[in-house]
Amino acid sequence: MKRRILLVEDEPGLVMTLTDRLSNEGYDVESAGNGNSALEKSSANFDLIVLDVMLPYSSGLEVCHELRRRGIKTPVLMLTAKSQVLDKVIGLKLGADDYLTKPFEMIELLARLEALLRRNATADPVRALGEIFQFGEIVVNFRTTEVFRAGQPLKVSAREFNLLRYFIRNVGTTLSREELLNAVWGYEAMVFTRTVDVHVAWLRQKIEPNPRQPRHIHTVHGHGYRFVAQ
Repeated sequence: MKRRILLVEDEPGLVMTLTDRLSNEGYDVESAGNGNSALEKSSANFDLIVLDVMLPYSSGLEVCHELRRRGIKTPVLMLTAKSQVLDKVIGLKLGADDYLTKPFEMIELLARLEALLRRNATADPVRALGEIFQFGEIVVNFRTTEVFRAGQPLKVSAREFNLLRYFIRNVGTTLSREELLNAVWGYEAMVFTRTVDVHVAWLRQKIEPNPRQPRHIHTVHGHGYRFVAQ
């Protein structure tokens, strides 16, 4: 599967050059020409964001701050002007993972991207995020028990949140209805396996791009359900 990169840059020539080279290196590149567009597109499932500091409407620093405020943990590589040391410091403090000074050599950009992707891939997808977990357009804050879709809060019940949290904690694992009942409702709860199906259906309506063709909560016929974050 190709790695997806969001390139946030307002210089058309540089966008074309970087897009061509990154595409040739096997990346799937989508671009945004200003800060507002970057925030709209960032809710999609990207593996990495290349973010220029100097942007129209919202600066790269403001975009980075807003991404982290929303709980989006996608690695960010910031592009800064050679003389703007303060931008580098502020960017890192706001949550950027690395920076590269313009003008730069393409080989260095590629090396930094690969390093960020390796670092992100080796981390546990659940534990590394701690209080925050993101998949697709969905961001889950375990500490505040809030769920966001494309930056907008979702109304989920306490039971739905606990069910989603258990799925996330067991990402990639096939879970039987009985196990979900015991873990989410409790051993003493007077409920039936059909209750799990109903709550899964409600949850799909809220978090799936297309509830009729679930991308994240898969039915494993004869066994139960499996949560997939990709």
